[in-house]
Order: sequence, then structure tokens, then C-alpha cells
Amino acid sequence: MTGAPTPVRRAAGAVAGLAVAAVVAAGALVDWPTAERDPLSLTTRPQPATSVLACSGPILAAGRDAEDAAALEVAAAPDVVTGTAAGSPEAVDGETTSVDVSGEPTARSVTAEPIDRVRTDLAAAQSAVADADDLVGFAASSCAPPAMESWLVGGSGATGAADLIVLTNPGQVAAQVDLTVFGATGRVTPDAGAGLLVPAGQQRVIPLASVALAESNPVVLVSSTQAPVDAVLQTSLTRTLVPVGLDVVGATGLPTTSQTVPAFSVVGGSDEPSDTSVRLLAPSDATTATVTITPLGGRSAAASFPDLALEAGVPAEVDLESLPEGRYRVEVAADAPVVTAVHAATGAGAGSDFAWYGSADDISVPTLLAVAEGPEPQLALVNPGDDEVAAVLTDGAGGGDPREVRVPGGGSVSVDLRAGELYHLDPAGGTLRAGVTFTSPQGIAGYAVVPADAAAAPIEVRPR
Repeated sequence: MTGAPTPVRRAAGAVAGLAVAAVVAAGALVDWPTAERDPLSLTTRPQPATSVLACSGPILAAGRDAEDAAALEVAAAPDVVTGTAAGSPEAVDGETTSVDVSGEPTARSVTAEPIDRVRTDLAAAQSAVADADDLVGFAASSCAPPAMESWLVGGSGATGAADLIVLTNPGQVAAQVDLTVFGATGRVTPDAGAGLLVPAGQQRVIPLASVALAESNPVVLVSSTQAPVDAVLQTSLTRTLVPVGLDVVGATGLPTTSQTVPAFSVVGGSDEPSDTSVRLLAPSDATTATVTITPLGGRSAAASFPDLALEAGVPAEVDLESLPEGRYRVEVAADAPVVTAVHAATGAGAGSDFAWYGSADDISVPTLLAVAEGPEPQLALVNPGDDEVAAVLTDGAGGGDPREVRVPGGGSVSVDLRAGELYHLDPAGGTLRAGVTFTSPQGIAGYAVVPADAAAAPIEVRPR
């Protein structure tokens, strides 16, 4: 049987405890050698995705069937120009079908595979001419990558307009789309524009009047979930039974405090009204904006509208009254994000045409652009920075002879192009905003140059 600890055992235990404590304390005062190791990591560049562009397809006409006034028919087939940069994989054509148009017409989609972990630069554009009793005019538009958010600035829901929102899903997953309309009473999400299903590889066509009836200056936000879509607005106008033009309006630049419309065309002398206007919207916050119109290649403003009050969610229209014949650029500066586009027309009677010109995104990497078939194509380059940009423009998708184009800081230049061709634009370390215009007394049109997708940024992977 074990007895209670004796005083000798207690003393021995106390001495041992003091010894251990002394060793620990001494160890804490010693500079022991240390080893540092960075966390294990791996830097890699994600595999680039396939380049995809969607074209809006044929010009459509409504009301030709006496038994079904809402039925849509093909009024004019488009010419499509497409290609990739020199030395890149060739573009592959696809098609999307429409469930809303009789005859099941097809629109083009274009894809190109990456090579050596580099995304292939791809460009495409289309144009069409309609000449019928109910639809007349020239339209040109850029084929664009599908997006989750698009802003359509243009058109009308008033009497005489027959505008159509065309949604194209070139992908392999169905998309669900909501249309938000900004009009005279502000922001509205109409029932007819909610939860629209756009199946994979198909188009949906929605009359603008079904979501913006009687709105004279609408702006439409196209929001997609599950898959991105390409959104355009086909707009046409009839006055007293006489068609006076049409256009296909692509998405304008996303909301920002600085917007540039690189070029628009005024056809007609200074003694005639130009029927030109700028449409503006501050989607979220009330703000003030300044609109400046400058001749392409010039430095002095032809017109300026400072301190314009914009109500949140309500579009505003700025009439430009009479401008002399020529090509101009528009700069919009605001204290809160805005979207914008310019409307111009060749006249108001039979044989007239009109166009909507959207704002352009910054081009800071070499970019391929396609020039649709059409009259007198020209490239407008605008330099938003302070320093001159010595850009290089090469014919034939980069396989031809390069030419240097100097764009002064805060200025612009115009370059003649060939219809139906591809060009490679290198901003040479600078930033540009660019647009293509077509101009003749019989037809006008234009579209912004879509910047190439930048390569995916490297990412660092660390084990958990």
C-alpha cells in the first residue's frame, strides 16, 4: 500500500520542477536558427476560350400578312464580312434560327479556336439594303460577342415606328433575358419583357412597342442570366405611309462618366435641318452632363451644351439643330455614369435614310476590324488621352502593308477604308476609340469598333 509523499519526495519534485522551468526560460533567451519558406504556389495562364461573334441576321418586316399583322418576314438578306488575323486559325461559320420569323431564316454566328494558349482575334460585320413599299434604307452593324448586359439606345415606340429587339444566343446553353425600359416615367420592367427564354442556337424577336409603347426616346437595358446574348435593335420609320429609313443598332458602351461617339454623318447643306440629335440617359443617379460636337480632324467645337440636367432613369434628347454637311464626333462628360447615342437622317421624305451611332469602348490592344459592304466607308479614330498616339493600320487583317496614323492628344483623324475588307489596328501602346461610318445621299450607317478581348490574366494557385 502506497503511503502519502514524504517531505523528501516533495523536495525532490520541487527541485526538478525548478530545473525544467530554468531550462525553458534560458531557451527563450537564445537566438535559435530559423528557416523561412515561401508558401507553395504555381502561376499559370487560364486556357483561353473560343472566340464567338453573333450577327443579327436579315432585315425583318412586320405587317405583310393580312391575316396575321404581327407576323415577321424577311425583307432583305445581309452581306456578311468575317475573318481572323493573319496567321490565326480560320473562322468557322455557324447559324442561329428564329422561332419568331416565318420561313425560319438564319443569322450567322462566327467562331475561332485559340492557338498556343492565345485567343484568336476575330471580326465580322454585316450590311443590308431594303427597297420595298413598306421598308426602305441601308443598315450596317458589327457582329459582336454575346454579353450578359447590353444597352440599346435608339428607336421609338411611337406611331410610325416598327422597331424590333433581336436577341441572339449563339452558345450551347439557354439564356433567360429581362428587358428594362427607361422612358418618360423612369425605369420600368414590363411583363412582356420579363423572363424571356432564348434557347441555345436561336433568336428571339420582340417588338419594341410591346415593352415601350408610345415612348418617343426609349433606352432598353438587356440583362441575361445563364448565358450571354447579342442584342440589337432593328429600327424603321414610316411617315404618312412613306418609309423613310431603317437601321440596325448595336449595343452602345456601358454606363460611364466619359462617352465618345467616334463619328456620325450629316448629309445635306447648312441651309437644311440636319435632323440630328443626341440621346442621353443617366440610369441610376441624377447628374449634369456636357455634350461637345467637333468636326472629325478638327479641334474647335461646332456645338457645345454644358451643364445639361439629367434626371435619374429618364432619357433626354438634345437637338443639334443645323449642322453643315460633314462628319463629326461627340464627347459626353458627366458627373455620374451615362449611356448615349447619336441619331442622324438624310431627310424626312421618300428616299430618306437614318442611322444611330453608339459610343465606343477603349481600344488598348491590337484589334481586328471588319468593314461591311456599303458606300464610302471611313474609319474614325479618337484619342481620349493627352499624348499623341502613333497607331499602325494594316490592310488585309495584318498581312498587308502597314501605315502609320498619328492621332493627336484629345484629337481625331479619319481614314478611308475599302468595303468588304479586314483591317488590323494597333494602338501602339496608346488608347483609341474607333468607329466605321458609311455615307451617301441614299444611305448612312455606322458602328463602333469592338476591341479585341485581352488575353486572360495570369493567376496564382496556392494549395490550401
